[in-house]
Amino acid sequence: MSERTNDRFGADLALYLLARFGLVALVTALLVLAQVPLPVALIIAIVGGFPLGLLLFRRLATRVTAGLAVRGERRKAEKERLRAELRGDRDPNAVEGSEG
Repeated sequence: MSERTNDRFGADLALYLLARFGLVALVTALLVLAQVPLPVALIIAIVGGFPLGLLLFRRLATRVTAGLAVRGERRKAEKERLRAELRGDRDPNAVEGSEG
């Protein structure tokens, strides 16, 4: 199940990034069509795209945040396991699944 969660996280992250970049591109294009110079339109789109993206892509952002939290917890647990192993301590929970 952890591999499936990682696959989903990667897809969610990629989709979220593409959606945010697409939003900036769309706002920039609309502003350029309204005769706003390209550099100004790009700056406005980037700054305005932050809050607009949070509103429009709230569900996707929540999934990405949850995936990041899961990955952070896994990294923290692995780091603690490695530190315990370096100290010479043995965590019975970590040993059961890794060594037979």
